[in-house]
Amino acid sequence: MPFQIVLLSGPVASGKTTLWQQLTLNFPNEQIHVLKTKDVIRELALKKLGHELPSERRALQDFGEQLDRDTGGHWVRDALISLVNVHLSVEVAPIFVVDAVRILPQIKAIREAFGFAVKHIHLKAPEHELAQRYKHRSSDMQELRSFKDVEKNPTEAAVHELEKSADIVVDTQACTPDDVLVKTATHLGLFAREYARLVDVIVGGQYGSEGKGHIASYLSREYAVLVRVGGPNAGHKVYLKPGPYVHHQLPSGTLRNPAAKLIIAPGAVVNPDSLLKEIRECKVDHERLSIDPQTMIIAENDCKSEAGLQARISSTGQGVGVATARRILNRGKRVKLAKDVLELRPFIRDTWELLERTYNCGGRVLVEGTQGTGLSLFHGSYPYVTSRDTTVSGCLSEAGISPSRVRKTIMVCRTYPIRVQNPSNGTSGPLRQELDWDEIARRAEVPAKEIKTNERTSTTNRERRVGAFDWVLLRKSSALNAPTDIAITFADYLNPSNAVARRYEQLSSDTIRFIEEVERVGAAPVSLISTRFDFRSIIDRRTWRM
Repeated sequence: MPFQIVLLSGPVASGKTTLWQQLTLNFPNEQIHVLKTKDVIRELALKKLGHELPSERRALQDFGEQLDRDTGGHWVRDALISLVNVHLSVEVAPIFVVDAVRILPQIKAIREAFGFAVKHIHLKAPEHELAQRYKHRSSDMQELRSFKDVEKNPTEAAVHELEKSADIVVDTQACTPDDVLVKTATHLGLFAREYARLVDVIVGGQYGSEGKGHIASYLSREYAVLVRVGGPNAGHKVYLKPGPYVHHQLPSGTLRNPAAKLIIAPGAVVNPDSLLKEIRECKVDHERLSIDPQTMIIAENDCKSEAGLQARISSTGQGVGVATARRILNRGKRVKLAKDVLELRPFIRDTWELLERTYNCGGRVLVEGTQGTGLSLFHGSYPYVTSRDTTVSGCLSEAGISPSRVRKTIMVCRTYPIRVQNPSNGTSGPLRQELDWDEIARRAEVPAKEIKTNERTSTTNRERRVGAFDWVLLRKSSALNAPTDIAITFADYLNPSNAVARRYEQLSSDTIRFIEEVERVGAAPVSLISTRFDFRSIIDRRTWRM
């Protein structure tokens, strides 16, 4: 349908003006044009009488009835046709709202002119409620003394009869203004865009440190909103001049796309001190960053409580797991959330409402997962796992986003997967075909000292273990995440010539064969290839953009 006509009817004070004002406020990207019949009455009176009507309700009522008698109610249709002719466009689908129709002939004339484009919405409320509202009504005209005086007008007294012919009827006493808006917008299809696939998600396909930050930073320029889930136990390194920066709690595109809004999701876990430090370093203000009020806060004792985990499985010891456990175990007790931290209050906003507004405007959202699928609490090799589900499903759950809104899932894998170093008397978990960095340095033709310096964890600065590419893990991670795209990082570790490649065909032949095999096993195209850690180091083979 190229456009819609919305006819509002209902008694005075039933909420008609409030409804169209809510529509224009909450759907700013829609072309909504309002025809106020009281303004039309004033204009026609000036033409016919040669002078303005007194600015009072009774005068408008009386002249409106005269127009109905003279034109059979067609004056509203004629004014609407003029408005439509001015604003109709082939590029947009505008909505024309009539506030308000008062008799059935007005409605019939408009339906005959515009057919199925017309939606008639009737608002009602009990008389005692309308009388109370009318007492406190503010208006641009002189009102009558009471609602009973309003109803002395025969047309006004019969307005309730229009309920019988309406497409939608809403009792505004039984509903809040927001309820009325939701019902109306649903009937008009205005929430359809909300369910458009506007969300892309980045997840790790191995054991973390796959280079997600570099990929997220590169893609971030294409999004209106960047969402971070997880906790500060993950560090995402991004390339900047004069040197790299590691994001622990802010999205990796924070500095690459300064125009993007930032969200820390309700399922995230944050350390207020380190988060505020990162906010200061990145010069992020409270207008740009939103932290969900239900985000969990890490307490000082949470970090101390993870000392045993550090010793057993090489946990980062950032307190994320203990804080998450407290959130579950301490229900009914006092638990500190983001909304309870004084310093964070300027940033506190509901994630769901922010995302809803973004969808309504057609804005794209990038959700940045942390760690890797192989570390998932439920799908990794327990107990050598993290404290959350790191798959795309887990990320969406933490952010409060439905899977049906996802357009692309980008799974990041590095050419040689890593795990954090083993604790002194334990292991950080299984790693198939474990190698050492001397062997990787030999294959990459990079000095061993250089590669060992770079290959340390972003959060705790510990050495990493490394292994050959795990095809079984790729298959499992692909089955769990169903990626639409795969990003391969550290291509320079496969062949030193890859470091200077700018196009796919410039990669070494063995690298191209490796990528083709990844596509077969992962059942998704390798559309992003990171050849090194540099500004122009990503070969972009995507067939999709914004």
